[in-house]
Amino acid sequence: MSAPILAIDFDGVLHSYTSGWKGPRNIPDTPVVDPVTGLSAIEWLQTLVWDQRDPGAPRFMTFDVCIFSSRSRYWGGRAAMKRWLLKWGLCPGELEAIRFPLWKPPAFVTVDDRALTFTGAFMDEAKLLAFRPWNKDQRK
Repeated sequence: MSAPILAIDFDGVLHSYTSGWKGPRNIPDTPVVDPVTGLSAIEWLQTLVWDQRDPGAPRFMTFDVCIFSSRSRYWGGRAAMKRWLLKWGLCPGELEAIRFPLWKPPAFVTVDDRALTFTGAFMDEAKLLAFRPWNKDQRK
């Protein structure tokens, strides 16, 4: 039996995306850091792909970790995401445990800064238009 897919959006979840879109190969921003725990996006990824009891042993049993983005459809975009992750502290072995699909995979769960949880009730246009991702001013 395969592990459930955990789909993680790159832009706005792993890196802060404060600079906005600069093209598929240009990623100038720093990793997101959890303001409560202080855990960085890189450290969080590491907990998902490595068994903390044996740091030398890859752990593929919990989730099949997939990172996606609108830049995923470009080979240069996927390469840029991998370079960025390595630059900010992900190890090559950890990177090998992560898949980079061309589009968002059919996931067990998705972590995305630009999504709403469907609760069984459809939202009206005004509520949809009022949506703001976590890193944008929520008062507008």
